[in-house]
Amino acid sequence: MQFKSFDVIPHETKFDFVGKRYIAVTLSLIANLAVILWAVFHGLNFGVDFAGGTEMEVKFAQTVDAGAIRKSVEDLGFKDASVQTYGAESEHTYLIRVGRIALMSQEDVTRVVQAVQAKFPVQGTPHFNPDVGDKIDFQFQGTPPTPDQLRAVVEGAGARVRDVREEAGLTAGTKSFAVITQGIQDKIERDLSTRFGEAKPDVRRVEYVGPAVGRELRNQGFKAILYAMGLIVVYVGLRFDFRFSPGVIIAITHDAIITLGYFAFSGREFNLTSVAVILTVVGYSVNDTVVVYDRIRENQGKLKGKRLADLVNVSINEVLGRTFLTSFATGLSLVGLLVYGVGTIFDFAAAMMVGIISGTYSTWFVAAPMTIWLEERAERKKGLSPRQDRAPARAAR
Repeated sequence: MQFKSFDVIPHETKFDFVGKRYIAVTLSLIANLAVILWAVFHGLNFGVDFAGGTEMEVKFAQTVDAGAIRKSVEDLGFKDASVQTYGAESEHTYLIRVGRIALMSQEDVTRVVQAVQAKFPVQGTPHFNPDVGDKIDFQFQGTPPTPDQLRAVVEGAGARVRDVREEAGLTAGTKSFAVITQGIQDKIERDLSTRFGEAKPDVRRVEYVGPAVGRELRNQGFKAILYAMGLIVVYVGLRFDFRFSPGVIIAITHDAIITLGYFAFSGREFNLTSVAVILTVVGYSVNDTVVVYDRIRENQGKLKGKRLADLVNVSINEVLGRTFLTSFATGLSLVGLLVYGVGTIFDFAAAMMVGIISGTYSTWFVAAPMTIWLEERAERKKGLSPRQDRAPARAAR
């Protein structure tokens, strides 16, 4: 029985990918350099995951000017505030981000602590960390105060209290309380309700990340990308030959930078989801590259005597249809997310689409063609004339 086939790209395609490698490298260098320079001098729009701070999602019942919201927040003292539309414009939802975590100064904390120590048997030094919010932890020995008594003393010292939480003491015979003062959320929410009362602002979500935590998350995210790329290179080296690895390094680095370019040039928020996108693109890109390398290895046995450049061209052309259709099908699955997705979902889909296009391009014009260039360069460095019939030894096995 014979199956009918529909070929988007004819089987006998003989496009000279290797011959265009110098043009491809030039274009790739320009694109990568543009992304790097933009990211260095203009910076990325780091989300609260990486930059630290407080992020609030606020929904209004009617249209409100984002500039007016930003001015309202800045009038409260948050000079580093940013406001951006979240989701469809018809939903009237905004993300408000401010860099500071705690509104209480050290002088405010000292005044509150002294007032509590004068009234109750406080054990040790109360703990306050501006990186985790407007919260002071007290530990009492003997007869502790009630939550209402503690609230009254703290408010008497000039701090508005949002909540007093009773917690287990650190040692036997002690009791702890966490006093949470009126922080950023309360201050911004109260001001928005006053200025935009008719629009009925509703705070749906609040996220707090300290600057130290944000830096750690950012560093760990970039390390994860580097580790993934390193392990992929080792796999390719063991699977084929380590002389293939430089081509893979160049290809996946190219794809990671191009994907990063989406966030750099669009100004969209770069957060933990963005790191996941880059990791996904790197894995997707190397998958196509491995298919090409597999075909090169197969053709080494069938097409003995062919030049390495011709062998690579034949192999890429043979899997050209497969690569194109795989990329097209994957991109098609993202269309729904691009049309209906909002926020981080839209950013994930858009960055993935950029990464898929870049990964397909690097499979055809970067990975295997760069392997040829590196082989020829290595031979010239040794003072030998390039052997056109040479191919990596292990690839033939």
